[in-house]
Amino acid sequence: MVTCYLRYIIDPSKVTDFEEYAKMWIPLVTKFGGQHHGYFLPSEGANNVALALFSFTSLATYEAYRTDSLKDSECIAAFQFAEDTNCIISYERSFFRPVFD
Repeated sequence: MVTCYLRYIIDPSKVTDFEEYAKMWIPLVTKFGGQHHGYFLPSEGANNVALALFSFTSLATYEAYRTDSLKDSECIAAFQFAEDTNCIISYERSFFRPVFD
């Protein structure tokens, strides 16, 4: 299993737009066989950092999701929403191996 960690720098005046974007992606990750662990929006501390975590059974499954998402109309709409609203300034992606009981 591999967990994708996304750290976003967002426009603090567009947190509501980013939240809408996040809510679009949670079911899409599930649709492509992943398990979404949620988005985490600014609360206390930095007002421009948001996080997301989701897992796939393997890096190969994640890569298939990335390729297939570029052809999916719902994913394309989510990408377009982020572009239209400019709610995301930048992001970084890292991968981890989770440890569960």
